[in-house]
Amino acid sequence: MKQQIGIIGLGKFGLKFGQTLISLGHEVLGVDTDHAKTTNAKHILTQVYQTDAMSREALEQIRIHDLEHVVISVGDSITASIMISMYLKDLGVKKIWVKAIHEDHEKVLHQIGVDEVIIPEYMAAAQIASRIAMPGFIEYLPFDKSMVVKEFTIQKWAGKSLKELNLTNTFGIQVIAVRKTGEEEYHYIPKAEEFFAEGDNFVAIGGIEQLQKITP
Repeated sequence: MKQQIGIIGLGKFGLKFGQTLISLGHEVLGVDTDHAKTTNAKHILTQVYQTDAMSREALEQIRIHDLEHVVISVGDSITASIMISMYLKDLGVKKIWVKAIHEDHEKVLHQIGVDEVIIPEYMAAAQIASRIAMPGFIEYLPFDKSMVVKEFTIQKWAGKSLKELNLTNTFGIQVIAVRKTGEEEYHYIPKAEEFFAEGDNFVAIGGIEQLQKITP
């Protein structure tokens, strides 16, 4: 479903975030005080305003409160991110995500009630380290860092079906996608009668410890 999402702060992170949302079919309203950044963003985002988000009146004028979801990415200014978050809460924005620069910043943002805090450097470091330490690792789930999505290649399980393997009861994991040997695309929510062949790939979701036990 198409969403209308606001991004306050159109630096590298904010603009890339918005560009990705546009590619996924959503509408994005961008806000920044910098003329060069807003000029650049006009060719990428749905709508762009050059205004000061530290002004509650300015946020009201662009009707930021009409958006259900707003992302704040205002560089290293802790004060700005906190003040803008408070204004958005006061104006009734339902979902507020904020980019933070360290854990203390994150704690303050949670205390004032933002819905999600993003520390890009921490997230990137964790993802890269996990990809090295856990071959096949795809990503952590945002709501539970003990749960991950991981890709596997079939060897020993060739000729067996998902029903026969009974992975949910045996290992506590769930297969969510399968890609047959020679195919480029995954198909999702495979049937229990699906048989594996050597070289097939599947993606599963589960706890880190459970997924690391598997040698398919």
